[in-house]
Amino acid sequence: MAPSLNIPTLDLAGSDVRIPQFGLGVFQVPPEKTFENVTHALNVGYRHIDTARAYQNEAQVGQAVKASGLGREDVFITTKLWNTDQSDAIGALKGSLGLLETEYVDLYLIHWPAPGHGNYVQAWKALVEAQKEGLARAIGVSNFQAPHLRTIIDETGVTPSVNQIELHPYLTQHGLRREHADRGIVTEAWSPLAQGAVLEDPVITEIAEAHSRTPGQIVLRWHVELGNVVFPKSMTPSRIEENIDIFDFELTSEEVERIEGLDKGHRTGPDPDTFNG
Repeated sequence: MAPSLNIPTLDLAGSDVRIPQFGLGVFQVPPEKTFENVTHALNVGYRHIDTARAYQNEAQVGQAVKASGLGREDVFITTKLWNTDQSDAIGALKGSLGLLETEYVDLYLIHWPAPGHGNYVQAWKALVEAQKEGLARAIGVSNFQAPHLRTIIDETGVTPSVNQIELHPYLTQHGLRREHADRGIVTEAWSPLAQGAVLEDPVITEIAEAHSRTPGQIVLRWHVELGNVVFPKSMTPSRIEENIDIFDFELTSEEVERIEGLDKGHRTGPDPDTFNG
């Protein structure tokens, strides 16, 4: 498959950064598989890799980017601050940079608010400093609910560029997406396929048949048309290629609404209000 070179990008507020709207997630990809996984993705046109300290594969992501022959400025790298590191966010970021073998990341996120630790405001203040120091080109959060967002914005006057949240047709997050839109925050979707749970839904399969596409491609295209940044995870080379091959067709507005109507409020992951890690 020829590389998809027409992946749209979105502006990140509070920076001069543009983020590719589609990328590769490496959550639960074992370190020993990560190098070949990322290498294949970069070879077929991916230019955005989403990792985290907690995934324990930052080093392999860095090695793959370095070995790719691409310029550092050509690959968008996101990593995340783990909950137990919130009291030393800059130290944790420097540790991640060492593993990634890079002087900066394009986006650094607080992985969870972890409200039980009571450190997420302190962590956000540190991320603001990290951006000023050039260690991260843009900063944001992950799994923050609206009250968490309001708290850090009220405390610092700095709005996250991004909030990466669980988001898929069975958890469409209408209210939180509205909050993001009102504040100029880009929405990123993790678990975009609900760990495969949505792929056999009759609405999805019917739309897939109408477009001669796979159900996975339909759901990923839905995310793009909503304006989400999306990064599905796969360790299968053919699936990595299939996932990115979604930029030569569009859904109708009716199809987008039908998929949106599948919302059940169903989470595949933890509740951000109670998860502390």
